[in-house]
Amino acid sequence: MSFSSSYERFFDIPIGPQHPALKEPILLRLIVEGEHVVAADVDVSYTHRGVERAMQERNYIQNIYLAERICGICNVAHTLCYCQNIEGLYDVEIPSRALYIRVLVEELARIHSHLLWLGIAAHEIGFDTLFMYIWRDRERVMDLIEEITGNRVTSAINTIGGVRRDIKPETCDRCLKAMDYLEERIKYYKRVCETDPTVIARCAGVGILKPKDAIRLCAVGPTLRASNIKYDVRADDPYAVHDEVPFNVIVYDTNDTLARVFVRIDETLESINMVRYCIEHMPSGPVRVRLKLSPPVGEHLSRVEAPRGELIHYVKSNGTEKPERYKVGTPTFRNIPALCEMLTSKGDYVVHIADVPITFASIDPCLSCTSRVVMLDREKGKLWVGSLDRLRRWRGWG
Repeated sequence: MSFSSSYERFFDIPIGPQHPALKEPILLRLIVEGEHVVAADVDVSYTHRGVERAMQERNYIQNIYLAERICGICNVAHTLCYCQNIEGLYDVEIPSRALYIRVLVEELARIHSHLLWLGIAAHEIGFDTLFMYIWRDRERVMDLIEEITGNRVTSAINTIGGVRRDIKPETCDRCLKAMDYLEERIKYYKRVCETDPTVIARCAGVGILKPKDAIRLCAVGPTLRASNIKYDVRADDPYAVHDEVPFNVIVYDTNDTLARVFVRIDETLESINMVRYCIEHMPSGPVRVRLKLSPPVGEHLSRVEAPRGELIHYVKSNGTEKPERYKVGTPTFRNIPALCEMLTSKGDYVVHIADVPITFASIDPCLSCTSRVVMLDREKGKLWVGSLDRLRRWRGWG
């Protein structure tokens, strides 16, 4: 079969920005040749909420509750990163019990986030029975978060100087029993994913991201670790009490969507062990220190390992009750270039149109916290590649 022009050979398929299969607005533009995707582009600029600017108009306490609304699923990671960031301006020591509670709730949030994603992934490949079973078990974690924090979704547990609530002994007992139940169920789901022909057929060899491309495109989180790159902020730059709570950094070397499934399943099992450790080794004492509303003049940068990957917060204080500047770097924004790489056919690697939904879902996208304004100086043609160490030296932190 011959083609008289490129117009007849290649077609554009726009998906979104409003589409029944998309929970958030995004424009996914595919260039296809027959059933094969030969190029992909992503536009995430449909939900710019101006959170960073709004934070400059509120005091540091009010901003806790604004920060956790950047992303409902990652709300614990955002408030933890925010509170650490502001506490860095004071240079104050946080009570050890508060740090243990922070890690405990952070890992419970990671469990519910990964189970939510695993259910959605099952739904994307048409395995709705698995989807419903996983989401049923996820309710155990949601109930625990509600009991510990008082809220089911936006937990509001972290505050500047510690946490808002202590954890009761009877809650610890229920938490340990729930972890035993979840461990058994998650190991069962792992066996299902290892043996079920539907999961293997739809995920193995799909959405390939090679290690060199993952590094080149600055992928983060489970997306990076499924490309056999052992990087996790909790291990490489420990915060809270992650230097005391033992866990393994999970990596897989098949570089595909199935590897991202197993990374998240194994990380859920690691989080269960971390929750147990926090409960069994939690010290007694206060859970908060009181701080003045106006921090000293200065700048600070904080990062945590959110369920989707490395999350960064930056603050500049002018000594008033409101930050002069606040900046947030979310993991989904940094995984978008890697997603385009996964969706592009090249050599023996072929991307079919039917592979697009699960490949897109495999980065666990959160679009409501992703939209940014980026300025590029094309005339000068200069490229600056930064690193955290270089940024620290430039700011005089290291």
